[in-house]
Amino acid sequence: MGKISLGAEVYTWFMSEGGKTYENQLGHMIEMVAKSGFSGIEPMHFWMGDWNDPVKLAEKLDKHNIKLASIALALDWNSPLETEDERRQADDAIELIKQFPGTLLCTVQMPSGRHDLEQRRLNLVANVNAVSKRAADFGIKCSFHPNSPEISTNRTAEDYDVILNGLDSSVTGWTPDVGHIRNGGMDILEKMEEFKSLINHVHYKDWDGEPEWALMGKGKINFEEITKWLVDENYEGWILCEDEADDAIGDPDGVILHDGKYCQEKLLPIIS
Repeated sequence: MGKISLGAEVYTWFMSEGGKTYENQLGHMIEMVAKSGFSGIEPMHFWMGDWNDPVKLAEKLDKHNIKLASIALALDWNSPLETEDERRQADDAIELIKQFPGTLLCTVQMPSGRHDLEQRRLNLVANVNAVSKRAADFGIKCSFHPNSPEISTNRTAEDYDVILNGLDSSVTGWTPDVGHIRNGGMDILEKMEEFKSLINHVHYKDWDGEPEWALMGKGKINFEEITKWLVDENYEGWILCEDEADDAIGDPDGVILHDGKYCQEKLLPIIS
């Protein structure tokens, strides 16, 4: 493996009944990620359940030779300062990551509307920077992950301009999710080129515009071209597949196996 590593995000399993089907089954997800040929996994902090125990988690990861690539911290962050509960959850995530050196903290805002947009984008930036600063004090690398639902504050080119330029680059990078970029009406490589100095984590999902997501390799995203660009830019870090195709609702295991095969055949030769 070269400087780029391939892994999977657990949201693919969360799509099944809003997470109910695979609740507290991170162990199963780790097994499937290993079976798929990936080398890392990104759990969502609020959905980890008993696997928030660092000893239990480390034993399972080690058994299957899977790395904890990152942990996704998804919170509202709508107020000028973190709420008491948001700060508690963020600090819990930081405390867990401290037990896994090299693991990244990936911050994501829960979409909740585009009202009061100008102020809420600034609130988001302030909260993300505050969380990242506390994490960075412990040597933890952080990255902000925009998304693209119609009720997201961080979906359009204007949103990216305000938010990414507002990030404290000394403590926070950017996770370009290529599917979300395209779904927000932007050109993927143009946007990645514009903010390439911030890129320290990457998410892949496919898109077909009918209305949104496709199984990896079945949509309109040119993953090979993007991967070649990352290699040429000397990117070092994770590419995580976060497949949100409808197929994942009924068969997330099958989707992960498909994505692993796609990455082994199409992307591994580019990054090796």
